[in-house]
Amino acid sequence: MQCSDFLCPSVDNSSVQRRFLGLASCSIRDLLRSKQPHSCLSLRAMDGASDAGEVRASRLQMEDERFEGPEHKCPALCDSLHGCVHDRENSPAMRAVLCAQVCKLYRFQTEDQRWLLVREQLSETPLSFSLPKRLLSILIHEHSSRVQDVKELSDLPLHWDGLRRDVLGHCNHLISCYQETLAELHQLSALACFKSSSSRSDRHLQFAPTNLHSQRMEVTSPDSPGVWYEIITFGAPADHHQSFKHGGLKRLLSKHAPHSHSSASFSRAECSRARALLSSMAQLQPLVFGLAEELLSVSLEQKATSLQRVLDSLTQQTELFIEELQDELVKRALLAAHSRFPASVHNHSNGSVCDATAAAQEQQPSPHDYGEEEWDRTWTNVGKILSCIIAMVKRLQERENRPQALMASEQQEAPGETGSEQQEAHGETGSEQQEAPGETGSQGAVSPCFSTCASSWQEQLLPLVVTLRDCVREAVDQARAAMTFVVLQAAVGLTVGQGPAHVVQRRHAVFSQALSAVVCGFVLKLHGSLEDRDFLQQLHSVGVLAQFESLLSTSDELGMLEDMEVGVADLSEVTFSITEAKTEEAGDLLPTLSGTWGSLVVNVPVPPEDFVSLPQELKGSLIRLHPVHFNIGINQQQSLAERFGDSSLQERVNQENYERLKTYCTALRHRLPALPGIQALPDLLLSLDRTVDSRKRKNVEVLWLAALVCRTVNGVRLTSCKSAKDRTAMSVTLEQCVILRERHALGRQHFTSALDCMRRSRLSWGHMLGCYSPSGVAVSGFDTEERPSDLHSLWIPQCLAPKAPRRHLYPVAFLLVTSHLLVLWLILSLVILLAKYQ
Repeated sequence: MQCSDFLCPSVDNSSVQRRFLGLASCSIRDLLRSKQPHSCLSLRAMDGASDAGEVRASRLQMEDERFEGPEHKCPALCDSLHGCVHDRENSPAMRAVLCAQVCKLYRFQTEDQRWLLVREQLSETPLSFSLPKRLLSILIHEHSSRVQDVKELSDLPLHWDGLRRDVLGHCNHLISCYQETLAELHQLSALACFKSSSSRSDRHLQFAPTNLHSQRMEVTSPDSPGVWYEIITFGAPADHHQSFKHGGLKRLLSKHAPHSHSSASFSRAECSRARALLSSMAQLQPLVFGLAEELLSVSLEQKATSLQRVLDSLTQQTELFIEELQDELVKRALLAAHSRFPASVHNHSNGSVCDATAAAQEQQPSPHDYGEEEWDRTWTNVGKILSCIIAMVKRLQERENRPQALMASEQQEAPGETGSEQQEAHGETGSEQQEAPGETGSQGAVSPCFSTCASSWQEQLLPLVVTLRDCVREAVDQARAAMTFVVLQAAVGLTVGQGPAHVVQRRHAVFSQALSAVVCGFVLKLHGSLEDRDFLQQLHSVGVLAQFESLLSTSDELGMLEDMEVGVADLSEVTFSITEAKTEEAGDLLPTLSGTWGSLVVNVPVPPEDFVSLPQELKGSLIRLHPVHFNIGINQQQSLAERFGDSSLQERVNQENYERLKTYCTALRHRLPALPGIQALPDLLLSLDRTVDSRKRKNVEVLWLAALVCRTVNGVRLTSCKSAKDRTAMSVTLEQCVILRERHALGRQHFTSALDCMRRSRLSWGHMLGCYSPSGVAVSGFDTEERPSDLHSLWIPQCLAPKAPRRHLYPVAFLLVTSHLLVLWLILSLVILLAKYQ
């Protein structure tokens, strides 16, 4: 329980702004059972470390005795609320992700004349800044690693070197900006956990969400325990610092798409494999060359055992080298590289090519007719020349035991057959024609007399070893060029290919805002459902649904909607992983990030005692996130957009996300058919489909049905508008009262009073937390003439009704009666302006 009225001077509120000094919490049970009419509470400051004074709470009798039920109901109700508050809300996990909590307690009467205790809790979260900091660190490290990978590439041709310079310039610019932003965030107070709407355009707060709050409602009745309903509210994820002069992300990315730098796309896994192949070839080539030289040296000793030992090592390393070359990625990269930069690829990699024979040089494929068989022939030649070396060593070992008289007669055959073996290694006229001469030469190859020439074995092996080195060098050159192309193209696709640096930075900032909000919602949902086995099984089977609800107009807020569409879509690549916390300290219970952009993993630590109780298949496994986004503009600007502008973006967003929601629900029904409430999903989805297709103006029923589907499938609810103040408060309070009426039998005659009461609380919260200006609430943009027909006056209470702006010459509603009056108004306004400036 918290109080605010006594924290302000007893003067006119219009001249003095309220200042939130601190909070005091106590048990409702203790207050009701206390024999004293007053209780003294210690007032704690916002940091929770120091005392700001003392508060005296008084207990008042609000109803007559005849309205009270049996005496045992009130203690039971208070005990239930007391246990829920102190056992769950004060757990280390909840204290780690929620801070600066403000609570309100209500008591509403049900249709059967009983009482509901409703506890509203508005909380900030340290995730507003902790997750953006971690994301910035990951992006800095990722771009730094990419810079290092590109710098390590060998000397590149002119075209490739230009791409490398583009990548380096792009990455270095982002690294510089992100390091500066991260330094500014680190300078903030350790207790900072909130970014107000007045700071949404600050450059150093670009990655932090605006007005991120957790709005939770606990409903307790005498015969049921407390039930929690969470809604995450925050300003629409958008980059206000860069403004929307040239549109939002969707428009900027579509403009850049035709000018993509990359015609061949390679995944992150392929890029990693390419770097591994480059490293492997850098290790294997010196090994093969060294063993070949050792083979020649050992041949001088004319010891068969030593020669066989070195040959076995050479065979093993060469076969491993050939196995690496047979990777399909090498062939595909070579074809893609030749198709784009034919001349550069053909003579790439330090300019060294295999030139053992003139015939091989003449048969080099031209850049224009390079095919798969050319690369297959390259690495096959390495294996063939190795076979020739093995055969030669075998013949030498056999002749060591022959009589010297026979060896003298066979010595004359050696020179011609050695040339035949060399020609065999580079011949490219067919596999059958290549093998026959090699076998003939190998069988006829002999060594000189051991007693007369100690270097005869080396003379026999030398031409074959030289040919092996040349073929290995040629294969390495081509494979290195292919893998360099993969690494370079992957770097281009992940940097320059994503758009200019300012567009990529905008995308990262929008994603960071959306990520902080959805992680907050998931953590609260998880901690509140650790004992729900159905929910845990749902996480493992299909993942979690996150439903974003926005109230942006398609007029002056179109750029924000374009930003939010891309930011929510990027969340589909995010996964969650539940891990065991090392301790129960707040720092160890905060979510962390790992991975890279496009494959981020949010690690959610839970206390050890909770982690032990989790299903085994959920521990450490990845949980998919399925984000959906529905938007309905509800202000006056949306009225203008629907009558004179274009609302096609809103219609497309709603239609596409309905299909995503339907896909998730279909998978859920298929894998968990016994989940509670899942039988109602087909009817709800059918109603939502019809509502989305109805093309009705300001059709807020789309949002209600989407929210109902989300709660049915245990999803995370997130609501936003431009700054998460007026329109968001209207939506959240209406949804809460509808929940009380539909699920907890709130009396229909009390619905309006409950809604007004909760909305007045939102107004006082806004003043206390600095969400609104001291002069009053500016609920700009609500069109009272187009309220939902079934809500009548419930949409906007009179206490929050907007006042007509004084700067308008004529009421806009009157001018919209006919297009002729609008044209006349424009002409008169133009005449007045011309006369004013003459």
